[in-house]
Amino acid sequence: MKGDFSKIVNGKTPVLVDFHAEWCGPCKAQSPIIDDLAKEVNGKVRIIKIDIDKNQPVAQRYNVKGVPTLALFKEGQIVWRQSGVQSKAQLMAVITQHT
Repeated sequence: MKGDFSKIVNGKTPVLVDFHAEWCGPCKAQSPIIDDLAKEVNGKVRIIKIDIDKNQPVAQRYNVKGVPTLALFKEGQIVWRQSGVQSKAQLMAVITQHT
């Protein structure tokens, strides 16, 4: 993973984390939604993708059991978390509510 995860999620900018895996079918469906969302929320929220197989300590620290799991961090705290594929509208609503 590029950068220090703790440093990223503890920053002033809210961070949406997409915990995913290469082998996960629903993750492949979530990916273009996340990419599209990133273009729309540019600057308001930072979006990062975490491959749970390559970043097992981070996945374990946040008890990620299923993928995709999305979590919104605000100054280091999880303010929202959901497993399963989320629509762009659902994610926009969460971001709007917490920013």
